[in-house]
Amino acid sequence: MVRLTTDLIARCLGHRNRREEDLGQHLRKITHLNLSDKNLDAIGDISLCRNLRVLYLYDNQISQIQNLGFASHLTHLYLQNNCISCIENLSSLKKLEKLYLGGNSIAVVEGLDQLQEIRELHIESQHLPLGEKLLFDPGSLRSLAKSLSVLNISNNNIDELEELAVLENLSHLRAADNQLQHMKDLEVVLNKWTKLCSMDLTGNPICHKPKYRDRIVVQSQTLEYLDGKEIKDMERVFLMNWKASRAVRKKSKGRMTNEHADYLHFSAGFETPRPILPSNYSPSLTEKTNILILPEMHKDRRNPLPGTVGKKNKPEENSG
Repeated sequence: MVRLTTDLIARCLGHRNRREEDLGQHLRKITHLNLSDKNLDAIGDISLCRNLRVLYLYDNQISQIQNLGFASHLTHLYLQNNCISCIENLSSLKKLEKLYLGGNSIAVVEGLDQLQEIRELHIESQHLPLGEKLLFDPGSLRSLAKSLSVLNISNNNIDELEELAVLENLSHLRAADNQLQHMKDLEVVLNKWTKLCSMDLTGNPICHKPKYRDRIVVQSQTLEYLDGKEIKDMERVFLMNWKASRAVRKKSKGRMTNEHADYLHFSAGFETPRPILPSNYSPSLTEKTNILILPEMHKDRRNPLPGTVGKKNKPEENSG
């Protein structure tokens, strides 16, 4: 394996036979350095390149981010497809705007809490242990909340996005080939991402949900591309009208249901009274269950009516 040093840079730049002071002056002028695919396994002392703006170190075997504290002007750092397992030693890169870390072995997005200028973070396809997913440090997310515009987290076994809702300036999200499956979780973040214009969720279980695309188009008014397909104005207007019409029908149906329930409750207090019939009435079989029969008040000699006891019928007196 090979260690990145100023001598290696000199050889790559063809400065083998130049004087040391000439090499130093030249290295101080370098703003872009491409040492990708050089079998590098470590970053040594390259502090002479103090004016670096862009550093390409992808497709190597680097296992640790180190010795970059001098690069205070660095804006772009390409470290994808290495053997890095931890995001570290980047706190002095105050002007860093784009960080590429895809294809490494990073389990937690961390170590970015001192960086407030990062606009793009590419951390797709990490080599994680079976069953594990990429995690996010809350402190790093808060630090990126106002600056991050582009986020690539594809193929990391991620099953929810709610913790990323703090990224209020996110405009492009690539989260393909993960384990996202809950529409409610997605609706929460879409309400927060008011500047989102492009999102790719292809290869997630959620893509097979009924009306998946329709619900997302209605939920996000700023989204212009979903899964690589443009969202036309006509499509959004149609879906918005459909949603509004459905809401009206649902509200009307609910009102009718409530009115019907109120009517049943009110009318329950006005049952039809049962007829009171004399005891000698003989109802048919079907009427028996609905008739209340009371005994007739007979004049019984053995049981005379009250007030008649001891009285005898007197013959009428002649009027003359």
